[in-house]
Amino acid sequence: MKISAQEEYGLRCLVQLANLGDGETLTLPQIAELEGISAANAGKLMWLLNKAGFVHSTRGTKGGYFLARPADEIYLNEIIKVLDEDVLSSHCDSYTGVKEKCVHTGDCGIRPVIVGLHEIVENALSRITLAQMVGNESKVDAMFHQIQGIHKTIEPQRVAG
Repeated sequence: MKISAQEEYGLRCLVQLANLGDGETLTLPQIAELEGISAANAGKLMWLLNKAGFVHSTRGTKGGYFLARPADEIYLNEIIKVLDEDVLSSHCDSYTGVKEKCVHTGDCGIRPVIVGLHEIVENALSRITLAQMVGNESKVDAMFHQIQGIHKTIEPQRVAG
């Protein structure tokens, strides 16, 4: 799975908001500076996240952005769906071969693998909340591997031949 820049920066902006205390907000320039992105890019992301109901904003001197729901009620799969620029249902429509569309639309051995991988990723992301992404990298890494039951040192199996 490849995470797009839009997905990554959107997640990072939400993590910034998840770090806030009650009643605290971040302005668009603050979000942009914290994430090292342009105010225009931060504005686009916050507009998408606001439209999807993940954030709210208030105007005025004490205004800014804040999470619309508690971070432990926001799941990564929800966020990715909003920020994802490459929808799974269009996979075959975006075939990059010479022809306009893939010639295997009726009987494709690759499609079940791609769909299956997307389902695995979707399932994994549906088990991780925004609140679980708050903290230092080692804490979040340990939590992620615990949730997924993944061991860091997995040896690939070799086929005898």
